[in-house]
Amino acid sequence: MIVGTPTNNRIIANLLVALYTALTNQCYAVFVTVQRLWIPERRMATYPDIMVMSEPLTYQERRTDTFNYDQEDKFTAYRTIPTFQEYLLISQEKCYIEQFQKEGDCGFLKAYKNLPIITLKYLRVEVEIADIYNNVIFDNS
Repeated sequence: MIVGTPTNNRIIANLLVALYTALTNQCYAVFVTVQRLWIPERRMATYPDIMVMSEPLTYQERRTDTFNYDQEDKFTAYRTIPTFQEYLLISQEKCYIEQFQKEGDCGFLKAYKNLPIITLKYLRVEVEIADIYNNVIFDNS
């Protein structure tokens, strides 16, 4: 997603609320944009819009602000993280979500355009797509 737009912020907030609510009292931590994710194989850090990580957290050596976990360069880098399981690309221009799920050494991509619910298999969570896009107005001009 492109950072800094009202639509982007609404989508992030909506998904954060849905994930936080669904994962209450479970061993997961939900983080938003200002939390760095350390990618060891690439020796780089990124700032995902939202990330969910299992507890206990593992940190980059000598750091407590960068986690040592596992559409282009960013997504490729994420896939190098051994614990990486799922990735969502959420359009802010139309109701459209792409989901990558890791299966062993492979993975598959699923697109959601008109489906009502997205299933996050590894978190065992279902999120209504209408909730993700709640109060989002698309510019159809």
